[in-house]
Amino acid sequence: MLKLSVITAVFLFAMGFFPSRGIDFEDKSLLKELQKVSGTDKPEWKEIAVPESLLVSNPVQGKFLTLAGNAIELNKYVYIGRVNSCRQGGCSNSALPVNFETSEYFDYLIVFDSATKVQLVKVYNYQATHGQEMTNKGWLKQFQGYDGTRTLTVGKSIDAISGATVSVISITDDIQEKTRLLKKIVSK
Repeated sequence: MLKLSVITAVFLFAMGFFPSRGIDFEDKSLLKELQKVSGTDKPEWKEIAVPESLLVSNPVQGKFLTLAGNAIELNKYVYIGRVNSCRQGGCSNSALPVNFETSEYFDYLIVFDSATKVQLVKVYNYQATHGQEMTNKGWLKQFQGYDGTRTLTVGKSIDAISGATVSVISITDDIQEKTRLLKKIVSK
């Protein structure tokens, strides 16, 4: 019995050192944010299917959802996804294969209004060793109102953050890509 307890304890301890393999769509801070955005304790949301023809050029590491609630503006869209930002041991070491064991990442959500303009961006699970500053609400407000018609450039239209270059570029590119993809999905 003691041996089983020790093995279980070692296993649970070791699991703490490995990143999550998938996005946690039941994360408490994510669910809390969805409740706040929808204006209800039990938001109703359903997944939007991304047509196969769009997935070829736009791989998606997440889900698009429609969200309706008691908020003033109903029928919002939400994207919940993951961005791989770096690899442990160096961002520019191309000799290392990119995989879940070595990739650093963050999970985030984008809330869009009914016209597919960004209303809110929130990082709710940051699993990288550098760049945490980009999770700041004030910095993320830069994306509000973005509608996919212009190009976002780090250092020009988006503030750069020293020490968070990879994360800043990664989230900026992903927000542009997901906003444009949602516009295509909604227009079909």
